[in-house]
Amino acid sequence: MKTALALSLLFFTSSALAAVVGKDVSYQAGDTVMKGYLAYDDAVKDKRAGVLVVPEWWGANDYARKRARMLASEGYVALVVDMYGNGQVADNPKDAGALAGSVNKNPPLAYARFDAARHFLDKQPKVKQGEIAALGYCFGGGVVLNMARAGMPLKSVVSYHGVLASDVTPKPGEIKAKIRVFHGEADTVVPPVQVEAFKTEMNNAKADYMFVAYPGVKHTFTNREADSYAAQFGLPLKYDNAADTDSWTRTLEFLKATLK
Repeated sequence: MKTALALSLLFFTSSALAAVVGKDVSYQAGDTVMKGYLAYDDAVKDKRAGVLVVPEWWGANDYARKRARMLASEGYVALVVDMYGNGQVADNPKDAGALAGSVNKNPPLAYARFDAARHFLDKQPKVKQGEIAALGYCFGGGVVLNMARAGMPLKSVVSYHGVLASDVTPKPGEIKAKIRVFHGEADTVVPPVQVEAFKTEMNNAKADYMFVAYPGVKHTFTNREADSYAAQFGLPLKYDNAADTDSWTRTLEFLKATLK
């Protein structure tokens, strides 16, 4: 009886101590130090798939870290990607736009910085090599879609209220990753003409993709801070709990289907 009780207490104690671990990490992209955030569940001993999280134009902030921890709680190793270098973040649209623009106008730089993060995650001892997906929000959604267009070796890519326009026109067979796009139909940042052009592009490229549009939903619908951003800066943003919940549920199903 005492032995059984001791074993039970040991199991409870071990389970209680097991938790999602989140830590700041640094890696190199050329001469630039990139500062990301790595999250994983230390109770999982086997190697598992990795997921890159590319933030909104604000940079690698607390919201992106929250998403990484949510992924870690589902059994993945998640890395918040630093696309700006040295962990730069912005707290206003002017600075955020300047940082995002510096990356968007330089596709080779964007590719190199994303690829540096992919290599870093792929080499983590807890990650199954080659089993990498990427999620992106707003600016980050555009980034992950562009990485898919460029033929980056990713298993799957998910864009939430992401920018859909691109100067790249992939040919049939060039897109290797399976794609999911979650979009608000009332999103004025990404207008209908951009949506239709994206669908035509994906169809012509014979990409494996699904486009999910939520009626009446605006830009940044997954971020609870969207309403405060809208009020503070006059931006056309709004959080939507139903769309946020549905897109996350679908994402977890998608990752489970595409990652080992």
